Amino acid sequence: MVTNTNGHMGGSESMKPSPRPATLDRSTQTEPTLPGLDTQQVPLPRRVQSLQLEDALPPGEPAAEGTRGKLHRVPGLEEDEEQEEDEEVGAEQEKELSWMSSVEEPIQPTTIRGLQREDFQDGSCSPEEPGSGSASVRTSEQNLISRSGPLSPIQEGEKKQLVRRNSEKLGNPERQRKRLDKKAASSANLLTRSPSLENRAKDLVASAGSPGSRRGTYSQGQSIKMFIRGRPITMYIPSNIQNYEDLKMEPPSERLELDWVYGYRGRDCRANLYFLPSGEAVYFIACVVVLYHINNRTQRHYRKHTDCVRCLTLHPDKVRVASGQTAGVDKDGKPLQPCVHIWDSTTLVTLQQIGLGTFQRGVASVAFSVADSGAFLCVIDDSNEHMLSVWDCNKGTKHAEVKSTNEAVFAVDFNPSDSTNIITCGKSHVYFWTLNTGQFTKKQGIFGKYKKPKFIQCFVFSLTGDVLTGDSEGNILTWGKSAADVKTLGKGAKVPQLTIIVASTLWIVCMGYGQQQSMNKDVYEVIVKKLKQQTALVRLWRNRDLYSLSEDGETLLCAETFQIMRQTRAHEGSVFTLCTLQGGGLLSGGGKDRKIIRWSADLAPERECEIPEKYGAVRTIADVDGEELLVGTTRNAVLRGTFSDGFVAIVQGHVDEMWGLATHPSQNIFLTCGHDRQVCLWNTEEHKLDWCITLEEYGLCAGFCPNGSVVSVGLSTGRWMVLDLLTREVVSESTDGNEQLSVMRYSPDGSFLAVGSHDNFIYIYNVTESGRRYTRFGKCNGHSSFITHLDWSKDGKYIMSNSGDYEILYWDIAAGCKLLRNRYESKDREWASYTCVLGFHVMGVWLEGSDGTDINALCRSHSERVVAVADDFCKVHLFQYPCPKPKAPSHKYDGHGSHVTNVCFTHSDSHLLSMGGKDTCILQWRVMGGGSGDSRERLGSVSASSTSTNSPEPATS
Repeated sequence: MVTNTNGHMGGSESMKPSPRPATLDRSTQTEPTLPGLDTQQVPLPRRVQSLQLEDALPPGEPAAEGTRGKLHRVPGLEEDEEQEEDEEVGAEQEKELSWMSSVEEPIQPTTIRGLQREDFQDGSCSPEEPGSGSASVRTSEQNLISRSGPLSPIQEGEKKQLVRRNSEKLGNPERQRKRLDKKAASSANLLTRSPSLENRAKDLVASAGSPGSRRGTYSQGQSIKMFIRGRPITMYIPSNIQNYEDLKMEPPSERLELDWVYGYRGRDCRANLYFLPSGEAVYFIACVVVLYHINNRTQRHYRKHTDCVRCLTLHPDKVRVASGQTAGVDKDGKPLQPCVHIWDSTTLVTLQQIGLGTFQRGVASVAFSVADSGAFLCVIDDSNEHMLSVWDCNKGTKHAEVKSTNEAVFAVDFNPSDSTNIITCGKSHVYFWTLNTGQFTKKQGIFGKYKKPKFIQCFVFSLTGDVLTGDSEGNILTWGKSAADVKTLGKGAKVPQLTIIVASTLWIVCMGYGQQQSMNKDVYEVIVKKLKQQTALVRLWRNRDLYSLSEDGETLLCAETFQIMRQTRAHEGSVFTLCTLQGGGLLSGGGKDRKIIRWSADLAPERECEIPEKYGAVRTIADVDGEELLVGTTRNAVLRGTFSDGFVAIVQGHVDEMWGLATHPSQNIFLTCGHDRQVCLWNTEEHKLDWCITLEEYGLCAGFCPNGSVVSVGLSTGRWMVLDLLTREVVSESTDGNEQLSVMRYSPDGSFLAVGSHDNFIYIYNVTESGRRYTRFGKCNGHSSFITHLDWSKDGKYIMSNSGDYEILYWDIAAGCKLLRNRYESKDREWASYTCVLGFHVMGVWLEGSDGTDINALCRSHSERVVAVADDFCKVHLFQYPCPKPKAPSHKYDGHGSHVTNVCFTHSDSHLLSMGGKDTCILQWRVMGGGSGDSRERLGSVSASSTSTNSPEPATS
């Protein structure tokens, strides 16, 4: 996954499987059940041949009906027997089996027990068929007919000769009978010599009559195969679905409406907080511009951006707003075009879209002109040359454009008294631009005797017309316009007297930055030689912006320039922001010292205060009424307060990638954790942070105990801890392995805790004393990759789990964490939660062509009516539940600017929480509409009455 400039990320490397399974030509697709199977006798490959073991049973042992299992044959026992192959099927083996039908037909009742050797991809046993009253002996050919499906159209011609040859080989029934008897005798010897296989055979005999191993009707025996990166994943169809093909997938009646946005982007953005006359603070995070009423504590949202917002500015009328976004990429990796939106903050209507298809990578800074009442907009993009462009706001057309510099540019603004003058600043520079008849002239600020700082972080205009800059040295520099002094060229330097030819050619060299296309090569070499020989000429070259050539080309003239008039020591560390006050005063915000200082008009310090360390450094300041201030910080908080009363946080958020999300089982609160080592508890009703603690390691997953008094948090080192919600104290902690944990899930009654780890194990704990005492119960061992998701059954006895290699496994916890190899037995099991991204009931959430990592999380609502999906393309989807057919339609929602890492419904299903990764944003969605009724009843009625139709295209909102 690729990370772009705005932190837009396809996915966290740490959470993705590596290496990936072998990829075939087939991507995500399904092979549905075919009602009419070809009755041609088509043998399976020899590695999937059936053995009849009637004679292999111990004397007096009754023959079980319809029982099948795996039989591992030992090479060398018979000439006709082949060597055992690996359970792990590679890419070539997948191609070999790709012609086989994905539909498992029911096995007719028999009077003998047959052991069927099958190398299933999932390694599970085959489903069983109950016996019936009168049963006849089936031959291997008959078994073959019922198990084999039609050839795929692509390979039918290729397999025709193979089918005919193998059919002739098995055509003599008597000869085949003798051959099978011989094999059965050999297998009996094998069972005698292999205690493990003998025990397995006894287990199969003992379980032959158990309800869980039996099949029902034809439709109950069906299965669907989905392919991800060429790997087949078998899904067994539940019993209540009578006709899978006739199921009709529709978008859910429920919809989502953005209710609240948690967070603020202050860690890497400047000048992104303003106060509107409406009483609202305007700022941004992810793809959303938030308008937060600081007194009413309500939010409105501007949501027309298609990727992360990077910059913001307020029009002189205090109503219109301009916001610029990054380019980003779509789901196919193609770049999206960045642009600037000019919109009305009252109506949230977009008035103008500026520069679509013009800017590269993104928009770094924007500014409205002031002298002409905001007629023009100045933009700096994120290209290598940081193009500076001026646009007509009313027409949306470009007025002028020029390359600014290859160095980083932090800010741009118009001179408030003259819209033809523009200033930019950034790394080691401050440039003064003059715009005349569509052409730019650039002059560089001269530091002269003052130390040149590494970064010019910000600037403002004083009431006297001077320019004030804040830099990385902690100084405020006052710049004024004056004629250049020869002393600025260096100590003792004088402007050299040049001949006409030397002056003219030197000017051409200066303007062309050393390019020789404008002059004769010999002349060029002479000038370069003179430049190297004469120190004065070198100084002249370095300060070329101070001079211009006279009209006759004979004289270099000194030009007006901006020079440092005064240096004021302001902060320890960088000066991150400057803000002018109405009376001519000035506010400055510090980095390292975290101070806010108020200065008089002549830069005399008047008052100062220091913001708490937990909020970080001062990023930007907005004046509310001359006394009250809004402060944006580098740790993504917005503070409100005064110098007298101090500051309190009105907006808070995480500062690094987030993964852990859990909602309380009975209250309107939820918990988050991430790479910033913070564990935060949020209130969905009051839209605020209840508390936050910092851990020694970063958290990746969390889960509430059903009683709601404690919550467990899984960390990046294999360690996990249990926190008391009231006291915030750690009441229990443990360590399982030394790799990161990915899932913390309590059983429905709270008696067990399942811990999913990246070491491929699921650790099970007994929970006592209301979630305060934990003792190891067992360990689920069977996955071949890291655990990604898991869910408990409603009775608390079973677990369904997914892993990084797209595996679906089922576990009997009550029986000692036993792996259920016959996955067919779990097709009708009911699950207390549904967060596994792979399963029959959520198969339709996968888009065609998905690589297996495109969906990071999903969550079924408690009503079991809808399922929310978090994908790698910044989208939140809402599907009908269940959605077992491919290309299921959904409602799609924008807002996040990075891969969506998690989603979760609140306990009442009134809201959905979604969490971004790198965008550090939490979105709270209100669930609108919907009806009543159980999903199983809805699915059953649809299955019974539906007719075969094409699924509609996904609905987008």
